[in-house]
Amino acid sequence: MGEVQQAIFLLLNAFHKYAGKEGDKDSLNKGELKEMLTKEFGLELGKAKDQAAIDRLFKDLDANSDNSVDFLEFINLVASLAMMLHECVKKQ
Repeated sequence: MGEVQQAIFLLLNAFHKYAGKEGDKDSLNKGELKEMLTKEFGLELGKAKDQAAIDRLFKDLDANSDNSVDFLEFINLVASLAMMLHECVKKQ
């Protein structure tokens, strides 16, 4: 298996690790997204202002306004983060 294929499987596994804990197994609700961001990205998200940031992020990710983040919407987050990291690496 190539590195890119491994990376895709890692993303799938990470998504499904959190999706469906509280409902639909193919999407993240706000609580599941917050848990994923905390555990996978090491973000400390406990303060009121953090909750407002999660609310904004969730709304931005939820492109179809169904009050959940599906895998495609999750991949948009991953792509955005990858682009930001790519820019940082280029500057170094």
